[in-house]
Parts: sequence; structure tokens; C-alpha cells
Amino acid sequence: MKDTYIFPSIFYAAPDGISISFPDLPGCLPCADNFETAFKRAKEALQIHIYGMEEDGETIPEPSPVKNIKLDANEVLTIIEVWMPPFREKMLNQSVTKAVKIPRWLDSLARKEKVNYSHFLQESLKKYLNVTS
Repeated sequence: MKDTYIFPSIFYAAPDGISISFPDLPGCLPCADNFETAFKRAKEALQIHIYGMEEDGETIPEPSPVKNIKLDANEVLTIIEVWMPPFREKMLNQSVTKAVKIPRWLDSLARKEKVNYSHFLQESLKKYLNVTS
């Protein structure tokens, strides 16, 4: 797992917007209305795609040499660089929703006591797993 990834991308400009593709990463296909937004979305999409591959244990391919990439009309070759450590940290700290089932009588008592379920579950899990933070 590397901290920095640099991949070539192809921006295809059409009257209705810009389509973006990464020749080495099939399925990573963001789009945008203008070039400024296209660069931002390309970076976000690359981070998400690489993070997903890392989480799934997939091998991240080496980027193709730019000299080997052939372009069609209305296509522009760009290079997108991402720094993964802050993105990984953001993803690790992202909240997730979990559905839990408890007896109705217990829920009634907890509501009367104004229990914050999210806080209580987090604190209980930390204690159970012996985690400080």
C-alpha cells in the first residue's frame, strides 16, 4: 500500500459536459460540467476507487506510461495525483449506520432516561473491545 498514487486520466469534452476515465482503472468514471470541477471529481473518484481496491485486497496496477495512451478527438490526457493518508483517515472515522434490535420495554426505559443510543453503543463497544480513543 502506497501513500501517493499518480494515474493518467482522459477527459472527454462534449457539449453536455466532461467524461473522465482512467485507462488503468476500469469502472472509475467520474464526470463534470467544467474542467475545474472535472479535476476535483477525478481526484475524489481516484481516491475512492483506490481505497475500495485496498479494502478489498486487490492489487493496485502500475500506471500506464503516458506515451502508450492513444487519444481520440475531443480527448485530453491529464495526470491525477492523490495523497491517501488523510483520505484513509477520513474513511476510517466516517460514521456508519447499524440497525439493532432491542425489546420494546428496554427501548421505552431508555427513551424515558433520554439515552443517546449512538453514544452509548460507541462507549460500550470501546469498553468491550478495550479501546481507548
